[in-house]
Amino acid sequence: MTKFILRLAINAVALYLAVLILPGIDLTSGPVSILWLALIFGLVNALFGPLLKFLTCGLIVLTLGLFTLVINAFLFWLTSVIGQTFGIVMVINDPVWWNALLGGLVVSVVSVIMTMILKDELRGGRK
Repeated sequence: MTKFILRLAINAVALYLAVLILPGIDLTSGPVSILWLALIFGLVNALFGPLLKFLTCGLIVLTLGLFTLVINAFLFWLTSVIGQTFGIVMVINDPVWWNALLGGLVVSVVSVIMTMILKDELRGGRK
């Protein structure tokens, strides 16, 4: 349960920083909605991320891993679309794919940095 809460917090911070840093992404819902958006983002990544990476593994190898940025952009955009159906409005302004790519990149970088900082807590502590 602790790992789930930490992962949710990491996603929430990463999404909040993406909304804060990038002018093309706006969160028009309340501040609590970032937690719901982080939950949706975690579910989208867990369900569709591995499937998309498996289906496009040839492109990922061919582009030396850069195609994963396109997958992250798609998952970021999909999170926005699913969130809007639940009333959590995260607007990705035009050009949509460029802003989604930058949003996915910010979320990925922040998630990697925070995971490296909290790696002992995510593993279950030091032994």
